[in-house]
Amino acid sequence: MSEATYDKDSIKNVVMVALGVCFVCAIIVSMAAVQLKPLQVANKELDRNKNILIAAGLFEPDVTQISEIDTLFEQFTVKVVDLQEKRFLTMTEVIDAGIDVKKYDQRKAAKDPSQSIELGQQRDIASISRRARYSVAYLLENDGQVDRIVLPVHGYGLWSTLYGFIALEGDGNTVAGITFYEQKETAGLGGEVDNPAWKGLWPGKLIYANDEVAFEVTKGPVDPKSSRAQYQVDGLSGATLTSRGVQNLIAFWMGEDGFGPILKNLQG
Repeated sequence: MSEATYDKDSIKNVVMVALGVCFVCAIIVSMAAVQLKPLQVANKELDRNKNILIAAGLFEPDVTQISEIDTLFEQFTVKVVDLQEKRFLTMTEVIDAGIDVKKYDQRKAAKDPSQSIELGQQRDIASISRRARYSVAYLLENDGQVDRIVLPVHGYGLWSTLYGFIALEGDGNTVAGITFYEQKETAGLGGEVDNPAWKGLWPGKLIYANDEVAFEVTKGPVDPKSSRAQYQVDGLSGATLTSRGVQNLIAFWMGEDGFGPILKNLQG
């Protein structure tokens, strides 16, 4: 082809080169995504297990090694809770429901109308709109008795939905610990929900009084002389709406539409 008839800078050639580069890059990105997916899934599972252990008081960030997570997590029995029928499912029922406890995504299920229910305004105190029918629960047992139970919780704060785990002692009432692993609240204010110092105020607090959720996040510090002090945690300074969001999510998930009936059975 003569130089007169070939113009490497023509629009056609530029477009063809650009498309070729995009095609090659797309293949490389796709291959990388496929190859890295197992690692991403493994890291996501590791992070989840770590947060469950943190809530249960079995993982100390400055002491426990990452390599110990799998061994420590193996102590838990993973159960599936039917929040509609308010009971634990048997293994046969879990299989029949098509649930893989290791891969079950409660957040994804909540968006699927076939796997969730829409909450009315009066019931939706945690502002989550929909609640999945099934949830998972992590039981730490000792000599056939439940020693600790870790439950996933979430609810809306000021700017975001807070996702975390709360751990209760075997009585189903006494808080053993809490952690929030995902939130987008204001740094230094509502973002303090994951401050170890604030989370350290939770262990030993009680959720229920006379079969009703009595726990609350106060506005300001708890009065240690108050008869309700055992049900209260200090509010986050300058973060009233986030504090209220935490109180509301606890009220919802520990209530009748959440794990309340299951926990009452444990108490019994």
